[in-house]
Amino acid sequence: MPIARRTLLGGGLAAVTSALAGCADDGATTPGLGDPGDAATATDAAGNRVGFGSAGNSAAPSGSPSATATPGGVPAGQARYAQGVTALLRKHLPATGQTVAHKGFPGAVAVVLVDGKTTVHIAVGEALRYGAGPKLLPAGQRVAMHPDSIFDLASVTKVYTAILLLQQVDKGRVDLGAPVRDYLPGFTGTGTERVTVEMLLTHTSGLPVGAKVTGLADNAARWNAVLTTGLVSGAVPGDTFRYSSVGLMVAGKIVEKVTGQRLDQALKSNLTGPMGLRDTGFTPNTWLSSTAKTGRLVATDARSSRGLLRGTVHDDVANHLGGVAGHAGVFATATDLAAIGQLLLDGGTHRGKRILGAATVRRMLTDHNAGKPAVDPERPNRTAAHGLGVVLNQSWFMGRLASARTFGHTGFAGPSLLVDPRRKLVLALLTNRAHPNWSWSNPDPVRAAVGDLLAKEVA
Repeated sequence: MPIARRTLLGGGLAAVTSALAGCADDGATTPGLGDPGDAATATDAAGNRVGFGSAGNSAAPSGSPSATATPGGVPAGQARYAQGVTALLRKHLPATGQTVAHKGFPGAVAVVLVDGKTTVHIAVGEALRYGAGPKLLPAGQRVAMHPDSIFDLASVTKVYTAILLLQQVDKGRVDLGAPVRDYLPGFTGTGTERVTVEMLLTHTSGLPVGAKVTGLADNAARWNAVLTTGLVSGAVPGDTFRYSSVGLMVAGKIVEKVTGQRLDQALKSNLTGPMGLRDTGFTPNTWLSSTAKTGRLVATDARSSRGLLRGTVHDDVANHLGGVAGHAGVFATATDLAAIGQLLLDGGTHRGKRILGAATVRRMLTDHNAGKPAVDPERPNRTAAHGLGVVLNQSWFMGRLASARTFGHTGFAGPSLLVDPRRKLVLALLTNRAHPNWSWSNPDPVRAAVGDLLAKEVA
């Protein structure tokens, strides 16, 4: 992946120089399900997770699917294509335990839901492989990837922020067509007077990718810098798709203003709490047990500029803002992320509980940018297709699952969410491709490859 976006988000020259100094390795792994570091889970009739393999996180309860593999090598209780998904992911792991670099990621977890049922839940590779420097850790200091490992969701956070904001639209507290200044009088950057709430969610505001928040005295000053960020030179609000993390930072501030809660509190009280998503939230080091921090947190960067990051948000701007922001900072398991996809696929309900209005979900998943140009130097062939906080119909990460109705989001650190309504399919694919150095690989090819496989296997 080109370095432009990460540079603009605040990485700075030193970080870019460090990123480019990483070493490479051309080794490839042998695909298959037999590696002792792999793990997979199925779900029994009661919704309990059942572990398979050395990293399985629970024993099979009475009456649940047997924790044994079928003769074809697919874990019992999972679809036949679980083997294919596992093989694809393992192809992108380091070649051996001693290989220094990787062509994809040290580890990954994938969850596939079809018609609300778990058909794939697998974990491959390692959650922690490198120490600060970066340096390859001895085998005894590494941590295997588990089905319940907790990842930095990076920009997939934007989906959560959009849902929280749209809940306030449901309640009549926010008008998508209203100027942002109606809710945030401090939103005074040059040219921003015509920016509406909807434009923040569709990336048509004209705001830049990132904001300069370094070198300021305190968090109040840093947030003031965000809110007073001006438009890109020549931008006209509403005319063009330009990916902007600043827009979602501002959207998160609207949520805080109308709810009277900090964004992490609003997430818990309005979304993760009602849905029972206990493994999702900002700043996980503040709420995870010491055992979970050691065994379940997935590492990202390990370069010397910030040391090893594990439970600390990878995004530089979000980190400077205290780890709680509308564009990045949410951590979650693949299971919890898949539940968000299923929530939207089910029209805003979760286990019979209404979380978001059905009409609002339809509005969220409709293309608001039809006919508009897209400006994205990193992906010059992308289209402007975008709903309210979700990406639509982008084959560069959806593969052959891409369609006018397919939606989702990606994150810089390696996570992605994809939902195909026609197939009633949800894919939560979480990788730690930024561990130890994001410049080593591009996560889009494997995302698209898994999409291609599922398009073939799921009718």
